[in-house]
Amino acid sequence: MKLTLEQQQKGQELYKELVQKAREEATFKEELIKHPEATISDFLGREFKGDIVIEDQTNPDVIYFNIPRKPNLDELELSDEQLDIVSGGEAPFLIAAGIGFVAGVAFMAAAAGVAAVVKAAKAK
Repeated sequence: MKLTLEQQQKGQELYKELVQKAREEATFKEELIKHPEATISDFLGREFKGDIVIEDQTNPDVIYFNIPRKPNLDELELSDEQLDIVSGGEAPFLIAAGIGFVAGVAFMAAAAGVAAVVKAAKAK
């Protein structure tokens, strides 16, 4: 199944909303686990169909291991926005500039810390 970037973002937002509501309301959480399609349909206000497995993974004494489906690389298709990013569009420059700025701030903070230690050592 091919999903656009917008569909992926909407799916992530729905996931966040469902998790938040399940954490806040025990009855919603129970219904979501027992009847995921019906509960999600009620939540959305429209029919939701799909094979979905929901498991409560809140037990801190259990290590949960999820094996995701293997991606079908033959159907992998990038959106125009994703193509711009990987082909050297504007986003990589902005990311590099941001990393450079953060590195510069970190360097200046470290230099100021060293200067303070040297000054304190000379004062003794």
